[in-house]
Amino acid sequence: MRVAVLNIVGLSKSLLGANAPGMTAFAEKHGLQTYKPAFPALTTTAQSSIITGTPPEKHGIVANGWYDRESAEVRFWKQSNHIVHGEKIWDTLRRDLKATHPNFTCAKLFWWYNMYSSADFTITPRPLYPADGSKHFDIHTQPMGMRDEIKADLGPFPFPAFWGPAAGIASSEWIAASAKWVEEKHQPTLSLVYLPHLDYCLQKDGPSASNIPNEVRAIDRVVTDLISFYESRNIRVLLLSEYGISPVDQPIHLNRLFRDKGWLSIKNELGRETLDYGGCKAFAVADHQVAHIYINDPAIQNEVRDLLEKTPGIDEIRDRNHDRAGDLVAIAKPNAWFTYYFWKDDAVAPDFTRTIDIHRKPGYDPCELFIDPAICCPKLKIAKFLLKKRLGIRGLLEVIPLDAKLVKGSHGRDDVPDSEKPVFIGSTHPVQFAHDLNTALRAEFL
Repeated sequence: MRVAVLNIVGLSKSLLGANAPGMTAFAEKHGLQTYKPAFPALTTTAQSSIITGTPPEKHGIVANGWYDRESAEVRFWKQSNHIVHGEKIWDTLRRDLKATHPNFTCAKLFWWYNMYSSADFTITPRPLYPADGSKHFDIHTQPMGMRDEIKADLGPFPFPAFWGPAAGIASSEWIAASAKWVEEKHQPTLSLVYLPHLDYCLQKDGPSASNIPNEVRAIDRVVTDLISFYESRNIRVLLLSEYGISPVDQPIHLNRLFRDKGWLSIKNELGRETLDYGGCKAFAVADHQVAHIYINDPAIQNEVRDLLEKTPGIDEIRDRNHDRAGDLVAIAKPNAWFTYYFWKDDAVAPDFTRTIDIHRKPGYDPCELFIDPAICCPKLKIAKFLLKKRLGIRGLLEVIPLDAKLVKGSHGRDDVPDSEKPVFIGSTHPVQFAHDLNTALRAEFL
């Protein structure tokens, strides 16, 4: 018995049908379940719940990023597997299957927290950052030698198609090709494959946009081809998603509200404003429809809660459930989401705001999926930047808009209608919550 798990991000029952004939036929043949997503319903939280079989209060991944109280830094999209607490599914299976699968191996392809895990074969996006301040797109693999081998065979990973205004089907196509490559070279017992395509268009344009049917057809072709490939090698295929996408039309700027209350500490850096986390009385780390509120001054905790309860667009406030979590956790209404914005004048916004910079921003920024419509000739501006880069001239590619109203889709809530819940396709093992998927996946072997 060998199993391949295809993680089709953003897939919900509402997207199946005529635009997804391959996945729909697979669901009709093998069965479909919906389940309550992890909370928050975010990439790293959901994946960690599936991988460990435990909720976030156990594995510790409370969001895609959080405030590190000891270093007084906000850290997003870190990649070390050591951050995820608890036993991982491949370690559990390797131990429990010694008798029937003594040579058990696991390939973990583009799932998050992939670096330095105990999985046998891993691939993850990992740019190179030389000392001159430049950035070069690349991947990280385990074993390390696999990196050069797979790039020689498949070409470079199309990083611009993985995130940013050019995000699209090319990245999922490359990941699917890498899954085939790993299977042909190494025949892993368990393959975990991450296919992110729907995440981009659904967040950018919203689930009801006119282009969504074509985008669904595009990922359906990739998934259907992978299913056929794996089944031809007698590998059992399971499909799942981490969350569905909700239509949104209301951004909430919590840090601007906190600034009005005098709770933020703002630093002037060369004429630009930055947020001084350790000096703030309270601030928000925004992540889609969830915001972690960190309160450095306990005396204002009740006042902070009162403000949140009165803020339009906020649906619920929960208390902290892990040391990494905020002292309060705000949840947006179904049509709303949280920005990280803290400045009042765009002219003094930090220099990273108009760039693609997932690590420096104190929150998730879906506006990185857009090119600022105010730029008259964006292709020319990008071409000039790339020319300067080739000449060794440093600069910023400032093309990202600061208009949060452009965003039409989001996720993060765990209370969503059935049509927006994540799906699990191909198994008869019942699942109710994200961490139940761990048990269901293990049951395929045991």
